[in-house]
Amino acid sequence: MTKTITRFPSGVVTVPPSKSVYHRVLICRALAGMPVEIPDVSDDIDATARCLSAYLSGGETLDCGESGSTLRFLVPLMAALGYTARFTGRGRLLERPMEPFLDELRRHGADITREPDAITVAGRLQSGEFSLRGDISSQFVTGLLLALPTVRGDSVIHLTSPLESRSYVDITLDVMAKFGVTATVLPNGDYAVAGEQTYRAADIEIEGDFSQAAFFLAAQALGRDIDVRGLDYNSVQGDKKILEIIRDAAHPDGALRAVDVDASDIPDLVPPVAAMLACADGVSRIYNAGRLRHKESDRLAAVSEELNALGADVCIDGDALVIHGKPRLAGGHCNSRNDHRIAMMCAVAAIRCDNPVVLENAECVAKSFPDFWEKFEVSA
Repeated sequence: MTKTITRFPSGVVTVPPSKSVYHRVLICRALAGMPVEIPDVSDDIDATARCLSAYLSGGETLDCGESGSTLRFLVPLMAALGYTARFTGRGRLLERPMEPFLDELRRHGADITREPDAITVAGRLQSGEFSLRGDISSQFVTGLLLALPTVRGDSVIHLTSPLESRSYVDITLDVMAKFGVTATVLPNGDYAVAGEQTYRAADIEIEGDFSQAAFFLAAQALGRDIDVRGLDYNSVQGDKKILEIIRDAAHPDGALRAVDVDASDIPDLVPPVAAMLACADGVSRIYNAGRLRHKESDRLAAVSEELNALGADVCIDGDALVIHGKPRLAGGHCNSRNDHRIAMMCAVAAIRCDNPVVLENAECVAKSFPDFWEKFEVSA
């Protein structure tokens, strides 16, 4: 779908439920023996619900769509439960980094076969010490944290490098605890997980999503009159960092000024922050952003090239984005590259464009925020 963006948000915007929390709650509900329904919230959440429903009904093929969380959370869980499953997906999902994680699962009893279009899991995962790099994806840690309480014997998740996106693991621990299952953070940063724990039924309200709210908060910083609602300001979501970034960038005269942003713990904030800083005064750097190359698109390249297509001045310096801010952008044509966060980034950038923005593949927002356009395109 091609969309010409000429209308922008105003008034009250209620953000969707947190995708990160929702994935984890669905999995814990299934492990507690609670019914799992497909909530029709977003493509990614629906993928997790669909896979859990297939598992509970005895299905062998689990279709993860394009959801990295679904795949990385459920592969170790199916292995821990001794359930044979064939995981499929679309887009770049099965190309994204997995092999070191799969090798570690294999060392602990899982029988995993990787094909170009599927990953098949059999055997049964055994407890023990699991060694993982912390700088590839926190989703691997979350997958083990959710799975290991179900196996016999105690385990330790040992991190061989500093854990990036630790806040996502904090969300995991918080949700698990609400379902009666715990893991302990050791003094060295490793995680100790007791085996043979029991997930207990719990009724959890899903809080609003800061990673999605960030696009509207960035739009607000660019001058739109928006009241963003549905957020829990005591949340453990790491993407709450958007509030601090906007405060740092806010100049007393109401303009935006350049800031430097460490993206190691907040990779999902890079697109909205980059759109905002493209219109700030001065030169900004978003650094430690190398993992963005392995998202739904090469997100590091996509942020730079699509903002530049609209007249911004953004370049890549190693694992950093260097942004020379301009008060106004030209507008023009850009492409989401089938990446929901790039589509929403282009929408935010359009607020400061002198000419309309024509966006290709705008429908991809359904992956995480199906009614994004309804909430974004409100007024001229």
